[in-house]
Amino acid sequence: MSDKPDKRSQVLKQNELSHLAEDIIANIGVGFYIVQNGHFVYVSPLFLDLSGYSNKDLIGESSLNHVHPDDREKVRERAIISLKGENPEAYEYRFIRKNNDLMWVLEEVRSIVFRGQRATLGSFLDITERKNMEERIRQSEERYRTILDEMNEAYFEVDLKGNFTFVNDALCRRSGYSKEEFLKMGYRARAAKDSQDSLYNGFNSVFRTGEPVRNIPSKAVAKDGTIQFVEVSVLPLKNEEGKIVGFRGVGYDVTERKRAEERIQFLATHDALTGLPNRLLFGQLLKHAIQSAQRFKRQLALFFIDLDRFKMINDSLGHEAGDQLLQEIATRLRQVLREIDIVARLGGDEFVVLIEEVSKSHQVTKVARKILSAIIKPVVLGGQDYRITASIGISIYPKDAQDDQSLMKSADIAMYLAKEEGKNNYQFYTSAIKSQSIQRLALETHLRQALERHEFSLHYQAKLDFKTNQITGVEALLRWQNPDLGFVTPTQFIPVAEETGLILPLGRWVLKTACAQNVAWQGQGLPEVCTAVNLTTRQFMDDNLLRNIRDTLKETSLAPNLLELEITESMLMQNPDRMIRTLTEVKNLGVRLAIDNFGTGYSSLAQIRRFPIDTLKVDRSFIHYLSNDSEDQSITEAIIAMGKTLSLTVVADGVETEEQEAFLREKACDQMQGYYFSKPITPDQFAELLAKHVIASQQIGK
Repeated sequence: MSDKPDKRSQVLKQNELSHLAEDIIANIGVGFYIVQNGHFVYVSPLFLDLSGYSNKDLIGESSLNHVHPDDREKVRERAIISLKGENPEAYEYRFIRKNNDLMWVLEEVRSIVFRGQRATLGSFLDITERKNMEERIRQSEERYRTILDEMNEAYFEVDLKGNFTFVNDALCRRSGYSKEEFLKMGYRARAAKDSQDSLYNGFNSVFRTGEPVRNIPSKAVAKDGTIQFVEVSVLPLKNEEGKIVGFRGVGYDVTERKRAEERIQFLATHDALTGLPNRLLFGQLLKHAIQSAQRFKRQLALFFIDLDRFKMINDSLGHEAGDQLLQEIATRLRQVLREIDIVARLGGDEFVVLIEEVSKSHQVTKVARKILSAIIKPVVLGGQDYRITASIGISIYPKDAQDDQSLMKSADIAMYLAKEEGKNNYQFYTSAIKSQSIQRLALETHLRQALERHEFSLHYQAKLDFKTNQITGVEALLRWQNPDLGFVTPTQFIPVAEETGLILPLGRWVLKTACAQNVAWQGQGLPEVCTAVNLTTRQFMDDNLLRNIRDTLKETSLAPNLLELEITESMLMQNPDRMIRTLTEVKNLGVRLAIDNFGTGYSSLAQIRRFPIDTLKVDRSFIHYLSNDSEDQSITEAIIAMGKTLSLTVVADGVETEEQEAFLREKACDQMQGYYFSKPITPDQFAELLAKHVIASQQIGK
């Protein structure tokens, strides 16, 4: 028996080897194919399984027909390289399955000889799952980066050395640095110097504990040098092994909030209009200054400054002009004082100045004079120059008081003395002033209660017409009898009423009472007379003046032409344009208007003729020395002539002697008023005087 195998046995073995090879190829998960002249000539069973095709579908087909169009050029280039005998690196492309799904494959190709001709052997691995995973990861990272870039908060990552490894767009926008610039710097270059240690401590805490640190207050420096307030939260950045390799951080821009907080703090301690320290802050500064002066045995001076007639400016020109004036005064005070001196606004038109380390009184006097000189300079309001003055009260520590409240009170008391001394001056506090202040306080206290306790009354002084010798008018004069203070003169209580605002309700009472009394006299059958009522500056500037007059005339049923309102000449000159408007409105009600104390306000004929007035009252100071003073005689004669020129009624006030009466009658003055004819008397006494005078006139006429 021969050992040589026969041909049949060899064929069987070859078939077995072929099946064995295919089993091996299938089990290793790699698909094979052979392409010759661009067409499939062989495909492995795994290739068919992965692609979904059959041998019949692929054998003889162009291999490129099943490659994604975007990848065909790449596959063709690799096939050409392999046919040249070179083995290109593995590459990826998309293969189109029979169901049109795409299959990502990782392929290697090499040149072989198949059936005597050059061919390309390709082996590929299905990497679709891996590619899908990579795509999901890419999309996830893209979403992550997009979220980081689109978020408003600044996001950054740094390594353990503190160098930036990633920043989002928000951080770039807010800082002015580009991402490339950030990646070349560390966090210390971005942080302000006074914030570097707090950030380092935050990073260090995260590294030691592995726990986040949130809301670290910090200041960052932008590229243009501006300071930004931020709160930074820091978290650990770990690798796959869980080891901390850096830090992630989110920065919240709180600049606007910090600015708002600073603004709120500023407004809490400073005057919003002038920017000066307010009462609260000044009180703290004064306490500190007193403590320092006590420690080093030094003196300090406190100036209490109150603007004179500020309300007149405010009421006549408006609050905007008033605010402008206060701002200008604040600026002048800062300019005239040293940087170490403290100036504050307490409110309204009240300012205070604190001068520390005072050794001699002449230093204080010098400062007071500089302040008065600075304030009195003209200020332009509404296109016109105005001058305003101030009254200053000064107290000295420790001579006048040892605590802040007492020192303030002493300066305030001294300021009121400056007001009483004619304003535009300064006064030092003394014990005598304190006594006067206590009296004034008592006067104000009683004054507030006097109206409701019916302590006021009106007396009436007659006006006599020179031509007819008839009583044609009467002036209502306010009187105050207090149970504790006794008789209080108008010169004592009217200024207090004006300053406190009590003049407004008091003035309404006077107007209504005088009008009602006039109607009552008519009810007694007495002849009609015109009743004159005085108005102060504050009353005349009251927005409710016209309504009060209109309502009073309606309630009392007094004819408007029987009411005359008297204002002083100085009031006219304070704000002529506004006065003209208001006087015209009053005149339109049918009420008469008179200028009292005429001759003391330096007004000219051209000025007077602008005002819609009816009467000029010659000031009593000219009448007093009329008998033996040629200058007063000339002034009085000129006023009478002026009145005649303007067709006004001229009344001489304060006539007390026969000589005065004779001079006025000779110079054709229209009316007189004074003790020579009648002193101020009660309503009943005036009724008797009027009745007797009517009877006497009738008898003379017979």
